[in-house]
Amino acid sequence: MGFSKRAHSLRARGDCNNERLLVYPFYWSPTGGIVAPVVGLGRHQEHGLTTPRHQAARELLAFYREAGVDVLLEETPTDRFAGDDATAAPAMRAKDAAPRAEERTPARPFPPRERELKGRIAPPPSPEAAVLAAREAAKRAATLEELRAILERFEGCALRTTATQLVFADGNPRARVMFVGEAPGRDEDVEGLPFVGRSGKLLDRMMAAIGLDRSSAYIANIVPWRPPGNRTPTPQESAICLPFTLRQIELADPDILVCLGNPSTQTLLNSKEGIIKTRGRWFPFHTGTREIRAIATLHPAYLLRQPLQKRLAWRDFRAIKKALAANRSATSDGSAA
Repeated sequence: MGFSKRAHSLRARGDCNNERLLVYPFYWSPTGGIVAPVVGLGRHQEHGLTTPRHQAARELLAFYREAGVDVLLEETPTDRFAGDDATAAPAMRAKDAAPRAEERTPARPFPPRERELKGRIAPPPSPEAAVLAAREAAKRAATLEELRAILERFEGCALRTTATQLVFADGNPRARVMFVGEAPGRDEDVEGLPFVGRSGKLLDRMMAAIGLDRSSAYIANIVPWRPPGNRTPTPQESAICLPFTLRQIELADPDILVCLGNPSTQTLLNSKEGIIKTRGRWFPFHTGTREIRAIATLHPAYLLRQPLQKRLAWRDFRAIKKALAANRSATSDGSAA
């Protein structure tokens, strides 16, 4: 059911539950619906009025509710779909006109290839080209400081873009013993120094057991950038960084080179055997200017996972201590002569 509206509004309270209704003289619509009560109150009569007319309006509204009136009927028919069509028509005309406008626009010529590629990031070099570039760059370094500066500018290794910073070395570059590990971890990537995490603390204790510390040892890695997720460097990444490591060893010129872990051992000593077989053995190592002695031992990170293998590492460090003592003795004898 419904009722029509004309000009006046009424907000009924009490029985009408605060509903705003439009009321006109009551009649039956031709369609059979119940519509239109008597003319209602103006806005100035809404609050606190008790006139007979107000009371009559309230009673009439209560009757409408009981009769089931729930629809407002307009005085004249309204086509609701016509409004939607009127709104949609301009949009449809604009959409239909868009292709025609594009057809009238002449096609733009394709830009030259040089202009298309301008500003793009150059693709990374192939591994072979990156290794050659690393060799040429490493040769130009006359000091460790220059080598570090060259490494900071080197773009041939993709790890440079994912690491926080370069992890070049730590310790005394004039020390007689040099330790070379695999690659930086998370802690090293943050601090910019090699072996500063848990494995670094273990390495410090191992060195202290034979009378060494970071002031009497030089520490570096094959790869100076942290691989994502602390993963093992790929053979290509190690090969690209190897020329810089070899030049670093040559410029530091230690008497003894200690390879920490399997990747360092296989890369520097060109060994195909596992670390368990190669550890504790001495190898000749050519720095480019002279031949020194190199030994392989277990990586501190491996010892943290396999603490029972520390006895093997202790044997290796005792051999390192003995070799350093022999070198000092030979140096003293040569000076005395």
